[in-house]
Amino acid sequence: MKRVLAAALVVTVSACGGEEGGSWNSAEDSAAGALVETSASLAQPSPTFIPRPTGVCPEFQDGTLTFRPAGIPARSVRIWMSDAARTLDGPLVFYWHGTGSSPTEATTGIGAAQIEAIKAQGGIVAAPARDPAAGTFPWFYVSSTSRDDDFRVADEVLACAIQKIGINVSRIHSMGMSAGGLNTTQMSYRRSGYIASVATYSGGRSSTIPTQDPTNRFAAMIFHGGPNDQVVINFQTVSTNYYNDLRSKNQFAMLCNHGRGHTIPTDARAAVWQFLQAHPFGTVPSPYAGGLPSTMPSYCRR
Repeated sequence: MKRVLAAALVVTVSACGGEEGGSWNSAEDSAAGALVETSASLAQPSPTFIPRPTGVCPEFQDGTLTFRPAGIPARSVRIWMSDAARTLDGPLVFYWHGTGSSPTEATTGIGAAQIEAIKAQGGIVAAPARDPAAGTFPWFYVSSTSRDDDFRVADEVLACAIQKIGINVSRIHSMGMSAGGLNTTQMSYRRSGYIASVATYSGGRSSTIPTQDPTNRFAAMIFHGGPNDQVVINFQTVSTNYYNDLRSKNQFAMLCNHGRGHTIPTDARAAVWQFLQAHPFGTVPSPYAGGLPSTMPSYCRR
């Protein structure tokens, strides 16, 4: 068994502006250092919910790889990783881009500094490309179809990562912005069997979503841009709906109104990475239940 560093992101973020940047400071290094532990000390998903490969797995390396889940078209996925993954079982972060964007949007939504931190811990960032069959929006469930293709791709990435390189299954996360944020919301419920925690930028919940594992009280950091955060739908409203639904189920959620409309709050990326590190699978109660750390954005509330 490879050594495990306690930090993992499954990221999903969509396309919508934002600049590079987002430096890593000593306070965050200390917080991350305090979280270093072995996999045996963390709760883990039930083996029932951990997928197995259904197609031939590619060899893992940094770059664009092709995954071939059985029964659906092959899909390209941009992978960020380093040689550290060969000796450390790190986090897996899924990142779902927004309408009109591409998988490389992860460098804006997660931040270059945070991606480097994930890679250094032996982790992987995985940003799938869209299937044009999804329609106007990049992801099937966001386009109101019943096809589970996008999450079958995620399952295959996870299964192949376990088979080929090894990850910390307690640290699977997702992020996304706009259409990607909506898809992250979908994933948080539909793959709650293995999702540890999520962050959404202008995502949210507009209707009931089936929950894969109701016993997993995953945590969520939910951002919106205020009343002007509207493209087709009002993201302030659906983000608040998501927050309220999780709170009604005694799950930890933060609601963060950055007030800048339909944009990625690039000032918050280091805080998102800190939040995900603090919320591996099965973290109940949240370490933030008694109050948010000073490193969280001032516009966030529990």
